[in-house]
Amino acid sequence: MNHKTGTTHGTGTPAGSPHPAAPPAELRDLRVVVGGRPIVDGVRLRAPAGQVTALVGASGSGKTTTGLALLGEYPPGAQVTGDVRLAADGPIGYIPQHPAAVLNPARRLAALLTDIARTQVRHLPRGERRAAARERVLHALADAQLPGGESLLRRHPHQLSGGQQQRVVLAQALLLGARVIVADEPTTGQDALTKSRVADQLAAVAARGIAVVLLSHDLDIVRALADEVLVMRAGRVVESGPAEHLWRAPRHEWTRQLLAGEPPFTGSLPAVKSATEEATLRVSGLTARHRDGGRGAAAALRALELDLRPGECLAVVGRSGSGKTTLARCLAGLHREYDGRILLDGSPLPRSLRHRSRAQLAAVQYVFQDVRAAFDARRRVLDQVARTAVRLRATDPRAAEAEALTTLTALGLPEQLARRRPDQLSGGELQRAALARALLARPRVLICDEITSGLDAVARRGILDVLTTLLHDREDLSLILITHDLDTAALAHRIAVLDAGEVVEQGPARQIRTDPRHPSTVALMAATARPGAGTGS
Repeated sequence: MNHKTGTTHGTGTPAGSPHPAAPPAELRDLRVVVGGRPIVDGVRLRAPAGQVTALVGASGSGKTTTGLALLGEYPPGAQVTGDVRLAADGPIGYIPQHPAAVLNPARRLAALLTDIARTQVRHLPRGERRAAARERVLHALADAQLPGGESLLRRHPHQLSGGQQQRVVLAQALLLGARVIVADEPTTGQDALTKSRVADQLAAVAARGIAVVLLSHDLDIVRALADEVLVMRAGRVVESGPAEHLWRAPRHEWTRQLLAGEPPFTGSLPAVKSATEEATLRVSGLTARHRDGGRGAAAALRALELDLRPGECLAVVGRSGSGKTTLARCLAGLHREYDGRILLDGSPLPRSLRHRSRAQLAAVQYVFQDVRAAFDARRRVLDQVARTAVRLRATDPRAAEAEALTTLTALGLPEQLARRRPDQLSGGELQRAALARALLARPRVLICDEITSGLDAVARRGILDVLTTLLHDREDLSLILITHDLDTAALAHRIAVLDAGEVVEQGPARQIRTDPRHPSTVALMAATARPGAGTGS
């Protein structure tokens, strides 16, 4: 959690005492240049108290750089001009797109949140502080739509799904008493039901008089929440205005393209080979647990049975916290606390990544939802992508770099971006790099954990087209698509629905989407059809 108070960044001019009508946060002619390239160019933004100001645009448009400027945070080596003016009556809370980056992996949630809550109860008698801090923590978790607060507090951040991590960071911001909250893609990786609840919570935050700066490519959430919208492209604001007016009469061509919606998916998957053929990957009786300190372990998955045949795409869907990521981590050798068996071509896979052979490591590749945590911040992206081919396939370094460039370019990441460090790429750009890195291993099984959730509609469709092409071109490749989104799951041959750690329904994708039987699937379908329902600012 980052927070700054009472300072003006950029030119360094003191903010002084703002006029009563001044917003708690304001940008004036902000320009951020990195390596001679302007990534934010002349942006003006006002974030009035009690309102939601939304920045929308494609991945790489400058939304996150603009939002981080309110915290005085800029890319390394950035040249910054312009003013960032902040009121002095409260901190700024930041909810990042990839929350694991700001959650200490060595500390349990109870410690992370209680440290903040203690600062709020110092005025109480010493004997009352512990209970009061605990009550504030549980209340913040409930406000952030995190049920089961007591059991969650005993977990470490890596034992939570991406959506749960995001809501923990929101709870931190609420505990801080922030007067401005910058929410960077706060619904990324979350199912439609949870999206609606998070949107309701952000609306409630604004109703308390807090300024909310929402950075998002999710136009349904922006439409439900925003009072004012700024449309960004290539670092510039190309159009802005009251949300209702902008939706009704967009003036700029780029705005009209964004509002046109996601282009129809016209690809088709190759037919899967006979069901009698031996499964590439087989999950049998998988029961996974998360340790809860000295209190034992809590089950995250219960006796899962899944098969994945050669050339097949299996979508695993469910709400945030249903066990999707735990399943993916078990398959990839990143979670060892489980019973049951995982078989690759009929042979057991070692539970731990460390005990798998080079061939087994190459055969099962995992593309993380939190891509920033999966890259070394000090090394160029191209080097890290090429390293996969060198390490797992013994490819010559020069040939590996050439193959990496070809793969990255095919995924829409040009060479000039590939030669940069991870912190100089947007979340969507880095997601493409993560997919390229996994593909250089030439895997048999590719596990994609919410890899399209941080992308705008056009880029998301582009990635799905790439995955479809891969399945056409490589008969030996199978795909596990972890997603909360049943529209994205439409790509798959089959869908398995997880709820509370159990597979409650599975079958052909068309059948699951058109004739769902289990109440959890029905609820997901209904929420997908009505994104943002029940929200409003």
